[in-house]
Amino acid sequence: MSHTKATSHFQTVAIIGKHGASGIHETLLELADFLQSIGRTVIVESNTAKELTDQRLTSFDLEEICRRADLAIVVGGDGTMLGIARQLASFKVPLIGVNLGRLGFMTDIPKERMLPLLQDIFEGQLASEKRSLLEGVILRGEQTIFKALAFNDIVVSRTAAAGMVELRVEVDGHFMYNQRSDGLILSTPTGSTAYALSAGGPILHPELDGIVLVPIAPHSLSNRPIVLSGSCEIVIQLASGYEGSINFDMQSITNLQQHDRVIVRRSEHAITFLHPVGWSYYDTLREKLHWNEYPSVLGQLK
Repeated sequence: MSHTKATSHFQTVAIIGKHGASGIHETLLELADFLQSIGRTVIVESNTAKELTDQRLTSFDLEEICRRADLAIVVGGDGTMLGIARQLASFKVPLIGVNLGRLGFMTDIPKERMLPLLQDIFEGQLASEKRSLLEGVILRGEQTIFKALAFNDIVVSRTAAAGMVELRVEVDGHFMYNQRSDGLILSTPTGSTAYALSAGGPILHPELDGIVLVPIAPHSLSNRPIVLSGSCEIVIQLASGYEGSINFDMQSITNLQQHDRVIVRRSEHAITFLHPVGWSYYDTLREKLHWNEYPSVLGQLK
């Protein structure tokens, strides 16, 4: 986590919102008015612009937004941020997340405190952090049939109609294991609090350089989660007689045939999040995982 006061270069600010979210219209207009009042050029993502009636705001598709924006403010929830982060990663556009509902892991600014916290950020009172992504490539023979980025996780799993899958896993060219299970989650530190956590994986601080492998309902109880170096190349092959599927952040999905190979490595791209000064990952964990409930109970017992 780093702190900086160099925000004067955030002159062109993009607004990207969750389409159809309750109450988003008022929030977007309030945000646009604030940004214009502090002298920023405001551009709106084209689908987001459909939520607005203000014709004075300029809209562009997401690809053009990536080229023009110095900063993007994403209004919605963590699911909205997941999709946007992957698409903006290669353009190195920093992101700020405003949450319309409960506090999110990535959209950490509550709507009710949006303007004062953004005022602090644009005055230079901010913290920044970088988050890693995974890149997955699927080979059928020697042909690449699919590739995508994942901000949370890449999940290789059985199909709905099938039983277990058998996966052969290699790390940096070394055979690690054959695993029979419902699937395997390969997670970034950011994604360690998502599907990987529900499958029994560990929580990794976002600043750690690691990749988590978490089996889903393994046939052998000795197949346990493992944290690998972020520099590793992981190859997963679907064994003979099995078919499966693969998804990236639960948003991009394709089928796997027997002998297909999935090559996973850390992406060369990273996401930069901007937070208000004083933001803490541990505060977010306490809120989302309800760690804060126990001290209050103990306090009542004293």
